[in-house]
Amino acid sequence: MPAASSETQEATQYDVIIVGAGSGNSILTPDFDDKKVALVEKGAFGGTCLNVGCIPTKMYVLAAEKAFAAREAGKLGIDLEYKGADWPAIVQRVFDNRIDLIAKGGEDYRRNGCDNVTVYDMEASFVGPKTLKTGRGEDEELITAETIILAAGARPYIPDWAHGVTFHTNEDIMRLERQPKSLTIVGGGFIAMEFAHVFDALGTDVTVISRSQLLRKLDSDIAEPFNALAAERYTTHIGRTVASAEETDTGITLTLDDGSAITSEALLIATGRVPNSDTLNVHAGGIDTHPDGRVAVDEYGRTSADGVWSLGDLSSPYQLKHVANAEQRAVTHNVLSTWSGSEDSSLVPLPHDHVPSAIFTRPQIATVGMTEQEATDAGFDVTVKVQNYGDVAYGWGLEDSTGLVKLVADRSSGKLLGAHYMGPQASTLIQQMITVMAYGLDLRTFPRAQYWIHPSLAEVTENAILGLDLTFKEV
Repeated sequence: MPAASSETQEATQYDVIIVGAGSGNSILTPDFDDKKVALVEKGAFGGTCLNVGCIPTKMYVLAAEKAFAAREAGKLGIDLEYKGADWPAIVQRVFDNRIDLIAKGGEDYRRNGCDNVTVYDMEASFVGPKTLKTGRGEDEELITAETIILAAGARPYIPDWAHGVTFHTNEDIMRLERQPKSLTIVGGGFIAMEFAHVFDALGTDVTVISRSQLLRKLDSDIAEPFNALAAERYTTHIGRTVASAEETDTGITLTLDDGSAITSEALLIATGRVPNSDTLNVHAGGIDTHPDGRVAVDEYGRTSADGVWSLGDLSSPYQLKHVANAEQRAVTHNVLSTWSGSEDSSLVPLPHDHVPSAIFTRPQIATVGMTEQEATDAGFDVTVKVQNYGDVAYGWGLEDSTGLVKLVADRSSGKLLGAHYMGPQASTLIQQMITVMAYGLDLRTFPRAQYWIHPSLAEVTENAILGLDLTFKEV
């Protein structure tokens, strides 16, 4: 980072300032080569997804799946024994050999391979319209630009009761020096459930505390059986909150609101995420926020401050990497359109239609569109079909008794309103239904207009579509 002068408050002028080198790093297409750019990233390049989120967690899930296979091999007549994980080797594979090298490479490229880009590696905050302060002390510098793009992401929410005891979040739990023998996870969302699967599969005794049903935003026909499966696998305290926490020689003891106490060697907090608008001090830049802290943007990604844009977890209603990437493409296009003078005719909206998500726990879960309740509340003539994996040949061969697909459709139009999968390959199987929704395909003709490979798990989707009570037009 370039040294700043402490004797002057004159701001260094840039054409563009980008705050955040996750999806924000992808903004710098060749269209920006003639611009003087400041790229601010206080952490590792690649953002949450690369360093502490999507990618490393799925690499841990892969290890967990191999370990968990031993528990179910008997159903296939195979005798497997799981003897434990080499935790340091897993950490080395994920971070030393892969993630850290990619993050460092990305930063090295921006620092040394882009003459028009200056990298600032300390936190930035607004001190006025289009002006940010970055760095501290002798390294403090003011920077300004007519175009500012915010992609500063979010961070874990830490409840008050956790202060004073040792705890972990998704940002450091994967880099522990050793695998804990016992782990308490506070939270019931996708982060909590993915790590519960990972640590339990690798041999850690896992306890889950959640103030509400696990994965409560899912369709009830997915959430209810998942909660039942989770209760069989983990020690669960559902509908409970933490009243206090104490650290002792034996670990972390949590006292719940019902007076019960749970002690584990390690504590993971996964109670949600907070947009980094407060650390950015966005209000000083004239930038409005939602009550939950997200930066407020219009349909094109523009904030309330002229020339300032925002994307990703800092402002999006979807904290998903594929959404952040899609928003980045839209904002990049819109910024370039603004510069070219064609703003009024060529701006594209942030792409928030048919947003899918997947949870890489066990069983794997994937969803897109409305739940049955949402579709009913929206006034559609709803028809649904719940199809079990075990009712098709491949699911039967897997000895699967818990996997299912639920489709939600409009009876009169044949329009798919929502798709919900729980079971093996859920995140892959759902892609076909995402296509159906994106292109508005009619479910009354779709299943017989193509082949479905037999035997494959794709047939569970075919059968689910055919099981919908759709109204066919008279010929």
